[in-house]
Amino acid sequence: MKHDKVASVMTTEVVSATYGTPFKEVARLLAEHGVSGLPVVDEDRRVIGVVSETDLLARQADETLQDEPSARSRIAGLTRDGRRRAAKARARTAGQLMSAPPVTVPADVTIAEAARTMARHRVERLPVLDADARLAGIVTRRDLLAVFLRPDEEIRRRVVDDVLVGALSMPPRGIGVSVTEGVVTLFGEVERRSERQISLSMTQQIDGVVAVVDRLTHRLDDSRIRPDEPAVHGIADNWPSRG
Repeated sequence: MKHDKVASVMTTEVVSATYGTPFKEVARLLAEHGVSGLPVVDEDRRVIGVVSETDLLARQADETLQDEPSARSRIAGLTRDGRRRAAKARARTAGQLMSAPPVTVPADVTIAEAARTMARHRVERLPVLDADARLAGIVTRRDLLAVFLRPDEEIRRRVVDDVLVGALSMPPRGIGVSVTEGVVTLFGEVERRSERQISLSMTQQIDGVVAVVDRLTHRLDDSRIRPDEPAVHGIADNWPSRG
């Protein structure tokens, strides 16, 4: 089944900085282009870090703290986080300010995989790399959420083409499909329980589907067929189990 790749939703005209880009120039780039963060690249356009508004604000806050030494701030400076904050408070360039190593994704990963990476690392943007590991674009949370704006009719067409016809070899009207606000309802009767499970599982994986409502029935419960019993052959025979 086809899944949209992150390359289809990323921004290709990326605002970036280099290691030596001055602090004020980073601030100007963020404000001028209306972005909250940008990748830092080397001379070969390879991403070496990411700098965000949070980094700039943290730098200013910690700089103020350093101007008012106290026992608490001196103790904080002994910890790893404290040393990192202290270094950022003295930062004058993007390279000194950036968060590294960067969290990135290849351009050919799916939107779902990119979303999982973003959630796992708790970041708001991901630099996207081409086949040579160079900066090709950037994708944000908003870009990934845009997949849920896919029209209902387009989602329905994907269910029919990719699931019913493509995977299960059913006629286009083999079972009923309705889509409302991204919620897909499947109704009708299929031959086997395994085909019903495949229909539901594959439909849920289609980009833009919010939920799947199961109103399917089946004639044969092939989940109870023992290995020594004859089985009805079809697509479900080679479908990978989820055990």
